[in-house]
Amino acid sequence: MDVRLLLLEDDLDLAARILDGLRRAGFATDHVTDLAAADEAVAVTAYDGLVLDRTVPDGDSLTFLRALRRAGDTVPVLVLTARDTIEDRVDGFHEGADDYLVKPFAFAELEVRLRALTRRGAVLRVPVLRAGPVVMDVPRHEVTHDGVLLSLTPKEFGVLEMLLTADGAVVSRSALFEGCWDERSDPMSNVVDVVIAQLRRRLGEPDLIETVRGVGYRIRA
Repeated sequence: MDVRLLLLEDDLDLAARILDGLRRAGFATDHVTDLAAADEAVAVTAYDGLVLDRTVPDGDSLTFLRALRRAGDTVPVLVLTARDTIEDRVDGFHEGADDYLVKPFAFAELEVRLRALTRRGAVLRVPVLRAGPVVMDVPRHEVTHDGVLLSLTPKEFGVLEMLLTADGAVVSRSALFEGCWDERSDPMSNVVDVVIAQLRRRLGEPDLIETVRGVGYRIRA
C-alpha cells in the first residue's frame, strides 16, 4: 500500500511545496495546520509517518508528540523546523522524535529521510508477496510476472500490495481508497476501479483480480 503521511505545517506556501513534492514521490499525504487538527487526524487515520513543524498557532508540536508517545503510539516522526540549536534537537529526540530536519532543507533529503523512517516503521510487513506468476518484492518496490519486471505506478503498486497482503480475502473499495489515496481525493469517484482496470492490463493473463460485486476485490486462489 502507499505510505500514508501527515504533514503539520502552518506556512501554507511551504506546505504546498512539500505536499506537491511528497505526492509526486508517491507518498499519500494529508495536511493540517494546527495541533487540534493533527490530534483529530491521527485519531481516525493510521499513518505510516508524521512530519511535524515545531511552532504552530496553538503551540509546540513536541507537546503533541509527547502525548502520542505516552499513549503508546510508535508512528515514525520527523520534526521539520527552523529551530536549529543543539538544545532544540535534543528536546525533540527526548520527546520521541525519530529524526530532525532543519529549515531550509533540500527536498531530496526530506524524501530520503522519510523513506528510511517509514521502512523502519514497517518491518513487520511481509517482504515478498506472491500470487500465481506474480511476485512482489516490497522492500525493492518491484513486481514481476513470470520473471519479467513490470512498471507500475505508485497507486497500482499500493492497491496490488493490499490485495496480495489480504491473501484471498475480499478488500473493499473503501479500504483500498483509505489505504492508497489521501484527503484530496473524492471517495465517491471511480479512482479505485480505474486503477484495478489498469492493474489487470499490466498483469495480463491469468486474470488474478476477482471482482466481488457490491463489495470489492480479491486475488483469485
